[in-house]
Amino acid sequence: MLRSVEQKAVTGSDEDPRVVGLRSAVSRLRRELAAHPAEFSDRDIAEDELAALNAMTAGGAPEIPRLRRSLLLIAGAIGSVSALAQGLADVRTAVELFGEPPRR
Repeated sequence: MLRSVEQKAVTGSDEDPRVVGLRSAVSRLRRELAAHPAEFSDRDIAEDELAALNAMTAGGAPEIPRLRRSLLLIAGAIGSVSALAQGLADVRTAVELFGEPPRR
């Protein structure tokens, strides 16, 4: 289920629920990637971008173009690892809640 881009913070909290959801999805995928036994050539890229996404969620509302860039890099790095497909889909869904980047 997609939520509105204009969704407000949860009552009793001043934190944007989209940021909370993204942080949670990123954390799950980071754990899944760390536990995945196979080595693959772009694993470091995925780990670095997941760390960058995690850092972005710590600073409040992240920049949409940067979110989408990180998502593309992560998808390119681990997209063929079927064991991580659901975690990647969850991160993608969380990023999409922020909407499209502004047009130039």
